[in-house]
Amino acid sequence: MKHLPVSSAVLLSAGLAIALVVSGCATVAKPVQATPEPAPVIVPPKPRYAAPIDSHRFDIDAATDDVIGQVQVTVASKADTLPDIARRFNVGYEEIVRANPGVDPWLPGEGREVVVPTQFILPGAPREGLVINIAAMRVFYFPPRVAGSKQVVYTHPIGIGKVGWSTPEGTTKTLSKQKDPVWHPPVSVRKEHKENGEILPAVVPAGPDNPLGRYKFTLGWPSYLIHGTNKPYGVGLRSSHGCIRLYPEDIEAFYKMIPNGTPVHVVNQPFVFGWHEGQLYLQALSVLEDDPRDWKNAQKKLLQKSFTPRIQQELKARNETVNWDVVARITHEPRGLALSVSRGETTVQSLIASAPRVENRIPAGSNWDGADDVARQTQGDVQQMVSEQDQNASAAARPRT
Repeated sequence: MKHLPVSSAVLLSAGLAIALVVSGCATVAKPVQATPEPAPVIVPPKPRYAAPIDSHRFDIDAATDDVIGQVQVTVASKADTLPDIARRFNVGYEEIVRANPGVDPWLPGEGREVVVPTQFILPGAPREGLVINIAAMRVFYFPPRVAGSKQVVYTHPIGIGKVGWSTPEGTTKTLSKQKDPVWHPPVSVRKEHKENGEILPAVVPAGPDNPLGRYKFTLGWPSYLIHGTNKPYGVGLRSSHGCIRLYPEDIEAFYKMIPNGTPVHVVNQPFVFGWHEGQLYLQALSVLEDDPRDWKNAQKKLLQKSFTPRIQQELKARNETVNWDVVARITHEPRGLALSVSRGETTVQSLIASAPRVENRIPAGSNWDGADDVARQTQGDVQQMVSEQDQNASAAARPRT
């Protein structure tokens, strides 16, 4: 065998070493890159709902403020209707439907945000005794003021007379009050029921079938009463023969606190102005179908006439002006929400966005405990009452020949 020169052997050894290294590199697996950790799923926190705000008793500074309460927003459950939510928060049918246009009253839908219109402008009327704004379908009770204390006002939704049986306007007083009253239907009411295929007895005894409910106030106006009802979800509708109906729990509270001889002022103010936090606010409600005033063609004139002397004086003293363009927008599609119409315009959207989100339950301090299931109506009962109101409204709107 031939021997290679030393230099050649060294070169060969080096070459073999390099070849082995290269070969070895080719057979070693590439390092596995670590799989990045998946990004954590961020679950947005559930909205925090505050306790609902009681909406029936308020302390007011009568000299500077005309607005009470606060708009709230809650969330409907699967089983809720708007009348269910309305009663929990002490508002009426028309009030809650007006504040939530486009929402099905009978099936708002689970998770739907519902605007609860629990802010009110006090009517332009003497702040004494009972003040009833039939356009608002709401009563305000001003008990005698205690020296050194703020004035107190209680407010509740009401049902009023349907078209053809309107609740009268003007001033009267409570004459007497009675628990578990017996109802003697007037001949005219019995005749109407007979025409509708229902025979109404001449005397309806106290009990669950009595439309007067458990309490009534007799007024100085013959045949007109303030009373409860055995159909509570008719509150907030034009559902009576001229009498004023309250939820059973509210009339019971009034029965205990309102003495005989209390003055009663009944007004019809679909557009109510008042001062709040230095600005003039407007609460636009629906004009009643049988309101004889020409709101369509003489609205501005009628609105200016509705200004109380204090509003006029304050406008002048503050050098404020009314933004009539804003007034026109608010009154064109009334939502029943108090909005500024002077320096700083408040929109419906901004008001609702800033409203507190609250739990869908009866507020602490309310008159109702939710326990009168015996008096609950079926959805069909309420829908029938709404349908009758709509039919009467349509008839009233037809041109007379």
